[in-house]
Amino acid sequence: MGDTLTILGLESSCDDTGAAVVRARGDVPEILSSVVQGQTALHAPFGGVVPEIAARAHAERLDICVEQALDQAEVTLAGIDAIAVTAGPGLIGGVLSGVMCAKGLAAATGKPLIGVNHLAGHALTPRLTDGLEFPYLMLLASGGHCQFLALRGVDDFTRLGGTIDDAPGEAFDKTAKLLALPQPGGPAVEAEAEKGDAKRFTFPRPLMDRPGCDMSFSGLKTALLRARDGIIAEKGGIPVQDRTDLCAGFQAAVRDVLAGKARRAIAAAPERLSALAVAGGVAANRSIRAGLQEVAAEAGLPFVAPPLRLCTDNAAMIAWAGLERFRLGHRDDMTLAARPRWPLDRTSPALLGTGKKGAKA
Repeated sequence: MGDTLTILGLESSCDDTGAAVVRARGDVPEILSSVVQGQTALHAPFGGVVPEIAARAHAERLDICVEQALDQAEVTLAGIDAIAVTAGPGLIGGVLSGVMCAKGLAAATGKPLIGVNHLAGHALTPRLTDGLEFPYLMLLASGGHCQFLALRGVDDFTRLGGTIDDAPGEAFDKTAKLLALPQPGGPAVEAEAEKGDAKRFTFPRPLMDRPGCDMSFSGLKTALLRARDGIIAEKGGIPVQDRTDLCAGFQAAVRDVLAGKARRAIAAAPERLSALAVAGGVAANRSIRAGLQEVAAEAGLPFVAPPLRLCTDNAAMIAWAGLERFRLGHRDDMTLAARPRWPLDRTSPALLGTGKKGAKA
């Protein structure tokens, strides 16, 4: 493709407010700017993300992030070809804030509007960073989602398996809370695990004794809770070494499950894959990356993991996914709706969780 496109992207699905400008000259993409304002300090006193606080923060920060992204990219709204925005899935208040901001910009400038599935943003990131060709296998692992997807095209996703309850990022957050570690839990547990003995505690590898690529992490979290309570009953508290060993054992179990299920997903893929890729916040975990890299090497596949700053929520991935959709002729209008759930695979049945969240997208 010889065309040059410049897309402004907005992201507000959870607790990171983002705006970015991505340009593609033909097949060569470039991130001109990527601004992310996190909300960790706002939610820290509550031990997790509070949807109402997140929504208010997005509404206050989106215009600031857009202005900063345009300034850093040295472009104006007049130089933008289209505006892409996360339209779901996510916390509905935050998604709505982003959609309304994007609609306002589109209405004021006359620029095309493109609604983007947040999960598609993660799944298409390896094409932005590494130019990955279809088809490839994507493990999307984050705080709210975990699934293996076979990607054959920009809008062609086949789910090979997913979590039936807690996502791994959610399990990391809950583990951190059980062990009195700060949020977000993933980095905190990983830091503790580096100092611990992963073999001291024997934790289950849920669903590894069953066929298929579906996963479960709720039971693993419960096993850690019982081990923690046993230590407290014996010692009256949790010594530092016990805590690091618990974290190491938990992380090793998650790594083994994801790696084992990745092997099955590669075998179950309907055609020869170009690579095994991983994205989402959990993809920032170095131990999990190493385990997946071993699986890819065993299968003779390249392993692709975006830079850490593009694994967590960001607007550059939304701008890129919007650019890919724009090239295919996709456009939205002012009826674009914010969606709390939005499955990528529209043919597979929903995964039913046992907790409050119900069906997982």
